[in-house]
Amino acid sequence: MKNNIKVVIWGFGAMGSGMANMLLSKKGVDIVGVCDRNSARVNRDMYEVLGIDRVERKEVKIINDIETIISNTQPDIVLLATDSFTRNAFPKIKMLLEKGINVISTAEEMAYPKAQEPELTKELDEIARKNGVTVLGTGINPGLIMDLLVVVLTGAMVDVESVLAKRVNSLSPFGKAVMEEQGVGITVDQFNKGVSDGSLAGHVGFAESINMIADAIGWKVDNPILQTQKPIVSNVFRKTKYVEVESGNVAGCAMEGYGYVDGEMKIHMVHPQQVEPELEGTNTGDYIELKGSPEINMQIKPEVDGGLGTIAMCVNMIPHVINSKPGLKTMLDLPVPRAIMGDMRDMID
Repeated sequence: MKNNIKVVIWGFGAMGSGMANMLLSKKGVDIVGVCDRNSARVNRDMYEVLGIDRVERKEVKIINDIETIISNTQPDIVLLATDSFTRNAFPKIKMLLEKGINVISTAEEMAYPKAQEPELTKELDEIARKNGVTVLGTGINPGLIMDLLVVVLTGAMVDVESVLAKRVNSLSPFGKAVMEEQGVGITVDQFNKGVSDGSLAGHVGFAESINMIADAIGWKVDNPILQTQKPIVSNVFRKTKYVEVESGNVAGCAMEGYGYVDGEMKIHMVHPQQVEPELEGTNTGDYIELKGSPEINMQIKPEVDGGLGTIAMCVNMIPHVINSKPGLKTMLDLPVPRAIMGDMRDMID
């Protein structure tokens, strides 16, 4: 591939702007457009928003009109950082695929969309195939830590009896949407009400991760996936770029997910997340325990940074998505993610 890979970023919050920063440090790729609806960013130069000297690079004006951006730039791929749920991301992805553009989405449910949206999954796959392009959902979790990494480790096992995946992480790098999903900053009563009426999502991805693991190793997991959700209450004032938490209010969300096979729990996920966890002595980390033959135990301490990890997963998968056969893909379908330290064009077939 001689020409630089042309990338459009749709959604310029914490993740989208982070992707831009990473892309600007890579060879063989150009950001040719940015779409965002935040009035504080619209009509401003991307470099100004990022606080980076543009030097001799062309201006990239942020606008709230994806159709105009696509028409003017004809990108090779769009990094879509706007949603958590497949149903909400669907019309955006559908439009891009119909225009013959590859898509990488940060929507957690898109990491394994058939877990909860089998009909939309089938439709997106058909649209992508028809238009000769690929769509992938990925991120740090779901996408890597609590699912793909588990699957990779089982490759060294003769048999698997059970899976425990635990991620104790900081929410501090994430933006407003994630804070709202996790209930960060609200009162305990508001949190409990949100859980009761279903308006508080918490971690999005247990169904996707559990089904990805089960399908990968040949277990037929019982559905629906069961999960629990409890508030993590702060005893001190906490503050990030995107939220403030008063003492006594919710700093995060502790969730667990349970995957059963023939009535027996086989996959257990433990995922407490909060902003500024170190303020109350919580050490972050990623842990995988695989029972079977041989038994495998993995620890990463502290955690793999959730913000940078999600950004890197999306950017590093660009060549694999462009090279892929058309259709809707998951992390099980594509080559393993890896850092790209050379020219990204060299990885394009």
